[in-house]
Parts: sequence; C-alpha cells; structure tokens
Amino acid sequence: MRAVITVIGKDKIGIIAGISNILANCNVNILDISQTTMQDVFTMVMLVDISKLSVQFAELSEQLEKKGVEMGLSVRIQHEDIFNSMHRI
Repeated sequence: MRAVITVIGKDKIGIIAGISNILANCNVNILDISQTTMQDVFTMVMLVDISKLSVQFAELSEQLEKKGVEMGLSVRIQHEDIFNSMHRI
C-alpha cells in the first residue's frame, strides 16, 4: 500500500528532516522523492510505502499537517489510488 505526500511552502532549513522523521517514527518507507526550490518556494512530492504503518492513517495525516503548521507549510498525504484518480486526464 502506497501514499503520496505533497509539501509546499517557503523554503527553510529542516523541511525534509522534519517530514522524514515523522515518517520514520511511524514506520513509513520513502520509495521516491522529488523536491525543488523555485526562488524561495519549496515543493516536494514523496511516494511512500505505508504497508507497515505503525499508527492509523488519520494519525499520520494529523502529524504531518501539524508539522506543516509549525513550519508554515502545506503538507498533505493521500492514498496513491485516490491521488491517481484525482489526477487522471
């Protein structure tokens, strides 16, 4: 089972560390990551394996959103199938 995480906001030190620490603590494996900074805007998309998730999906989502608020970022997680359905042409 996989999920897609998106992170958008003003670039600052520690974004990747903050998100990846939550994932590690919840037993989530990062399969792929793409990040870029356009001027001072940071964007990141992660594909993660949640098959061994040690908390409920809703709890992981809350933790990521809370970290986003702390860092002034928008952080969202969606199951891969929902993400794909929303972005199908």
